Amino acid sequence: MFTIRRKRRAVAVVGAAALAATSLAVGAWSANAGQHHGNRDVDLQLLALNDFHGHVEASASDTYPVDGVNVPAGGAEYLATHLEQAREGERYSTTVAAGDLIGASPFLSAVYDDEPTIEALNAMGVEVSSVGNHEFDAGFDELNRIIEGDEDFEGADFPYLGANVVDEATGEPVLDPYWVKDFGRGVKVGFIGMTLEGTGDIVSQAGIEGLDFLDEVETANRYAKELRRQGVNSIVVLLHEGGVPVAEDTGHDCESLDGAGIGMSGPIVDIAETMTPLVDILVTGHTHNEYVCSVPDPAGNPRMVTSASSYGRVFTEIDATYDKRTKDIVRSSVTGSNTVVTRDVDPDSDQSDIIESYTGEGYDEVANRLICYIAEDIKRGATRAEEFPLGSLIADAQLWSTAGADTGGAQIALMNPGGVRQDLIHSAGTPGEVTYKEVFEVQPFANYVVTLDLTGAQLLEALRQQLPSAARSTTLQLQVSEGFTYTWDKTKTGTDQIVADSLKLNGEPIVADQTYRVTVNSFLADGGDSFTAFKAGTNRLFGALDVDAFEDYLAEFGTQAAPLEAPELGRVTVIS
Repeated sequence: MFTIRRKRRAVAVVGAAALAATSLAVGAWSANAGQHHGNRDVDLQLLALNDFHGHVEASASDTYPVDGVNVPAGGAEYLATHLEQAREGERYSTTVAAGDLIGASPFLSAVYDDEPTIEALNAMGVEVSSVGNHEFDAGFDELNRIIEGDEDFEGADFPYLGANVVDEATGEPVLDPYWVKDFGRGVKVGFIGMTLEGTGDIVSQAGIEGLDFLDEVETANRYAKELRRQGVNSIVVLLHEGGVPVAEDTGHDCESLDGAGIGMSGPIVDIAETMTPLVDILVTGHTHNEYVCSVPDPAGNPRMVTSASSYGRVFTEIDATYDKRTKDIVRSSVTGSNTVVTRDVDPDSDQSDIIESYTGEGYDEVANRLICYIAEDIKRGATRAEEFPLGSLIADAQLWSTAGADTGGAQIALMNPGGVRQDLIHSAGTPGEVTYKEVFEVQPFANYVVTLDLTGAQLLEALRQQLPSAARSTTLQLQVSEGFTYTWDKTKTGTDQIVADSLKLNGEPIVADQTYRVTVNSFLADGGDSFTAFKAGTNRLFGALDVDAFEDYLAEFGTQAAPLEAPELGRVTVIS
């Protein structure tokens, strides 16, 4: 089994306290990394990222807990420097990623179609990445543009891999399934890249028409055998699916920087335990958690599984011995650590130049345009399985935008919790003022608001799809507009938790066979997040972009004389 120990690196003083950035190590660290062991063995280094989500600029809201204190972390200028420092003296090093590098991005990247992010990743030396679900936010055609470039944009210097993203007609991958890094001197490592099988359920259907997303284990097993036939025995899987550290000992020898857990749960556990032993290491993502774990492969041998949190606040370093005789990684030699991307290092000048090139004349004027005033923080929930004020506010805005007879005649609006990406903070910038950049970062997906007909029975079915199912393992609580109420009784089992006769609109019971006008965003209207009940909605009327509807509502009701307050909770009565 792997053993676990910690190592520490000094960081800058924050406030009055000197903090230490903690790295986690699984196994024993090599004392002579980067050196040859005779003519047979060499030391490999993999540096890994995941879920960067376009966080190019260093943001005050991007922090990471170190010794109980939230330290400013991330930003491409600092991430690039940390990576370069980690590579020093390492001859056989490569930098890889496990998807969601773009999509759900802050203003700077999103407003330029994530081109700044690709330029930043090119410059910091990323050599290969899997796709994640958010790579498909704007559709497959746009992903191809991001990869290949166009007349004004050079595209990605690195291959985006999607072994399990296939043409539904042929069953063959529409992206490269794997990539082989040839380090020279007979050292080769194969990388298989995949997104989660459930990607088709959590992205807009219009952008992925004709695509299927296959089982991760079956796909990895297929291409691991193919790589072996080519003489590539050292294999790493880059997989945009992950796990959650848990407090109980699950036998997986996990640790995380914040001490969140010693064990692991989530989809990655079954995947890692059943994927072919030909795979040596799994670099994962999607859950935005941070961990270094040992999960036994089907042969019972320990195998490292890692994830580096999100937003470029953490990176993973994996070291291993490569045996040139067997052309394989020596599994017992694999060590790994996660390191916080502190901002106590010199910013990388290339990254600074990229940021400056996108924040020139006119940028500040657009980003800092005043939209409204708020009286207090209006925030998301701690999880996506609860009612929260910002979700209620967005649902109210979408109802207001579509309530008119000529704009949809909406009676109810519902918002998916995962579509709310940032909080509105009273103290950000000038206290109480909300800028366009802040509004955009709350809803960066450019969905449309869609008003459609649903019967009371279909509305109940949509609410019941908030619960975990075969299609989705987690609870997602829809945020509801003012005037619509119901009861969620968690003492009951299954879909009976959503109490059928509790649904009311302005105090009047929802009738099963009566039709109601319901507004959702286009992501939900297409059945996103496995809310397939909305796909049955008829008489659809497309309205404004969701961010525009939100902006208009904030401007109308968040005046300087009467700033907006956070909506009160309780539209959903929870019995537990």
